[in-house]
Amino acid sequence: MSLVFLIFLPIIAALFVPLLFKKIGQIHTGWFVLVVPVILFIYYATQLPTTMDGGTLVSEFQWIPSLDLSFIAYLDGLSLLFSLLITGIGSLVVLYSVFYLDKKREQLHNFYVYLLMFMTAMLGIVQSDHLITLYLFWELTSISSFLLIGYWYTRDRSRFGALKSMMITVFGGLMMLGGFVLLSIMGNTYSIRELISQAPELLGHEFFTWALVLILLGAFTKSAQFPFYIWLPDAMEAPTPVSAYLHSATMVKAGLYLVARFTPIFAASGTWVWLVTGIGLFTMFWGSFFALKQKDLKGILAFSTVSQLGLIMSLLGASALGFHVEDAAGTVFKYAAFAAIFHLVNHAVFKGSLFMIAGIVDHETGTRDIRKLGGLMSIMPISFTIAMIGSFSMAGIPLFGGFLSKEMFLTAMLAIAEFNLFSMDVWGILFPVLAWIGSVFTFVYSFYFVFHTFAGKHKPEELPKHAHEAPIGMLVSPAILAVSVIAIFFIPNVVGDWLVKPAVLAIQPFMYSNPAEIDIHVSAWHGANTEFFMTLGIFAIGALLFWSFRKWKQAYDAFPDSVSLNRLYDSFMYLSDGGANRFSAVYMTGFIRSYLVYMFGFLVLIVLSTLVITDAFVLDLNNTAPIGIYEIIILIALVGGTITILAAKSRLTAIIALGAVGYSVALFFVIFRAPDLALTQLVIETISVALFLLAFYHLPKVSKKEERIRFKLGNAAIAFGVGVTMTLVALASHSQKILPSISEYYKETVYTEAGGGNIVNVILVDYRGFDTLFEITVLGIAGIAIITMIKLRLSKKEGQHENK
Repeated sequence: MSLVFLIFLPIIAALFVPLLFKKIGQIHTGWFVLVVPVILFIYYATQLPTTMDGGTLVSEFQWIPSLDLSFIAYLDGLSLLFSLLITGIGSLVVLYSVFYLDKKREQLHNFYVYLLMFMTAMLGIVQSDHLITLYLFWELTSISSFLLIGYWYTRDRSRFGALKSMMITVFGGLMMLGGFVLLSIMGNTYSIRELISQAPELLGHEFFTWALVLILLGAFTKSAQFPFYIWLPDAMEAPTPVSAYLHSATMVKAGLYLVARFTPIFAASGTWVWLVTGIGLFTMFWGSFFALKQKDLKGILAFSTVSQLGLIMSLLGASALGFHVEDAAGTVFKYAAFAAIFHLVNHAVFKGSLFMIAGIVDHETGTRDIRKLGGLMSIMPISFTIAMIGSFSMAGIPLFGGFLSKEMFLTAMLAIAEFNLFSMDVWGILFPVLAWIGSVFTFVYSFYFVFHTFAGKHKPEELPKHAHEAPIGMLVSPAILAVSVIAIFFIPNVVGDWLVKPAVLAIQPFMYSNPAEIDIHVSAWHGANTEFFMTLGIFAIGALLFWSFRKWKQAYDAFPDSVSLNRLYDSFMYLSDGGANRFSAVYMTGFIRSYLVYMFGFLVLIVLSTLVITDAFVLDLNNTAPIGIYEIIILIALVGGTITILAAKSRLTAIIALGAVGYSVALFFVIFRAPDLALTQLVIETISVALFLLAFYHLPKVSKKEERIRFKLGNAAIAFGVGVTMTLVALASHSQKILPSISEYYKETVYTEAGGGNIVNVILVDYRGFDTLFEITVLGIAGIAIITMIKLRLSKKEGQHENK
C-alpha cells in the first residue's frame, strides 16, 4: 500500500463524514471515523520490524515535476514513532469523543472533518522528505487546528484562541519556509535525506546560521517554546478531545519532530546547541512555575505541556553535543537523544490521559475551576486512579514511566555542566540548576492537579452539576493510557528497542548504522549517584512546597496579568488593528481618482527607477519606418484633441474631444492597413462617447476642487509621468530587441504550415485566433450595449405614451 495514499486517507475519509452524519444520524459519527486511525495504526505497527533492523520505506507521488515538487513519504524510525503516536492516540481520542460529544447537540460532521484533516497534516509533516511539501502540511496543521480550537465559534474565547494560535504558528511557519528555501539553495536539493548527507559541507555556508535560526523559529512557535508559548493556554477553549490530541501527540509535537529531524544538519553548530538547549530548559522552568498560578484544570495542564515540551527540547539540544565527542564521555549525549524520545513517548501517554480526565471532571461536574473542586476521590474513584497515575508519572515518581526519563534528563543536564566546548564549562552550570528547579515545580503542579481536584472537602453547592463517575465508555481511553504509563516503567527496554532506538538512529545517523548498535539499557536504579540525590531533593522540596502552597501562592501576585507576554500580544494586536484602520482611512477616500493616482504614481516610480538603476534605457532609431504626411496630419489632430480635453471648461467639450482622439487612433489603424482594428476602435469609440454623454449628463457641474491649480497640477504631474514612462519603455524596448520579430516566422510558415496564401487572414484566423475571437467578443458586447440603449429609449417613450 502506498505510504502517500495512507497520508491522505484521513482527509479522503473526511469527504464522506457529512454524508454519514446526515444519512445515519442515529449512530454517532465517531464510530465510523474511528475505523480510519485504527487501520492506520495497525498498518504502521506492522512496519516496526523494518525500522528495528534499520530499514526504511519510501513512496513517491509526482505532483508538479516541472517545479520539482512531489510528495515523498519517508518512513524511518523517527517518522514511524510519530505516525504511531498520531494514529494510536488519535484512535483513543476519537473513541473518547464518541462519549464526550453529544450527537444531537454538536455539529459532529464539522468536528470530525477538521480532526481528520488535522491527522493528514500531521502524518504529512512527519513523513515528508520534501521541504516544500513538509511546509504545506505544516501550514495545514495551523489551518485545521484553527478550525478545531474555534469549533465552538459562538464563544468569543474560542475565536480569540483560534486566531491567536494561527497568528503565532503561521508566523513561525513563514520563517521556517525562509529557512527551507535557504537550505535548498545551500544543498541544491529539496530532499531532507540528501541535505543530511551533505551536512559537513553545509556548515561553512554563508546562509547556514540564517537557515538555522529561521527553522528554529518555526519549531519554537509550533512547540510553544518561550516566548511563543502564549497561544497554547488559549487553545484550551477547544473541546477536550481536541486538547488531548493537540497536547499529547500532534500539534505541539510537530516542533519537536522538526528539531529532531534537522539535528543531523545543524548539530555541528554551537548556535544550535545553545538555542535549543537553553530556550528549551528556560521554557521548562517558566511553564512549571506558572502552572501553579492557573485555576482552570486545562490551564494547569496547558502550562505543564509547555514545561514538558521544554524538557524534551533541551534534551534534543543536548543530544547534538554527541556529534562533538568521540570518547566514552560522548555516550552521555547519545543518551540524551534516547532520553528525549523516551520522554516524548511518556509525555504522550500520561498527558493524553490527564486531559481526558480533565474533560471528564468538567463533563460530570460542570466546571474546571479547581477552586470549586475537591473531594471527588470517593465519588469518581476510577477517574481519581487514572489521574493519580498520570500525575505521578508527570512528577517523575518511581513505578511510573515518567520517573525513568526524568532520571535520564538529570543525567544529561549534569553532563552539560562539565562540557568544555561552546563555553559550556562556564555557563553550563545553569543547566542542571534550572533543570532541578523546573523538576521541583513539576512535582508541585502534578500533585496540585490531582489532589486539589480529588482530595479535600467536597463542595456540591459550588458545582453546576451533581458530581458522579463518568460512563465506562468515556473511561476506556484514559484507562488504556494509564495502564501504558505503568507498563512503560516495567518494560522500558521493550519500548526502547521497538520505538526509541530506531528513532535515535534517525537523529544521530552519523554515530550509528543500525539500532542494535545503540547500547543503552534502561533501569530504575543506578546507585546512589548525583541524580539520585537530586531526585530526593525534588521529592522533599516539592512535597514541602505543595503542603505549604496556600502560604506562598501570594508570590504570584508579583506577576500581574497586566504585565505579561499575553498582554504584550494583545496590545500589539490592538495597536496593529487600530493603526491599520487609521492608515487605510488616509488612502481609502472612496474616490477613484485617488486610487488611480496611487497606482499610476507607484508604476512610474518603480518602472523609472528600474530603468535608471539597471541602465536599461537605450535609444536606437535605426530601422524605423518613414513618417508620411498623413501620419503627421492625424498626429496633429490627435495632439490637438488631447490638449482640448485638458483645457476644456465643459464636460461636453471634453467628451467630444476625447471622441476625436479615439477616431484619430482609428485612422492610424486604417493607414497601417489594420481594418479589423479600425472597425473595432470606431465601434467602441462611438459607444464610449455615447455612454460618457449619457453618464455625464446626470452629473453635477465641475466642482471648485477640480478648478483649483493644485488639483490640476497633480493631474498633470501624474499624466506627464505616465506618458514619459511609457514612451521611454517603448523606445527602450524597440532599441534593444533580443529576439527577432515574429513576423519573419509568419512569412516563412504561412503557406507551408498554415496552408494559406493571404498572410493577414491566416494570422487572424490561425496564429491569432484567440485574439480575433476576443475582438469579436468586444464587438458583440458593444452591439448588446447598443441594443439595450435603444430598447431602454423605446421603453421610456412607451411609458410616457401610456401615461398620456
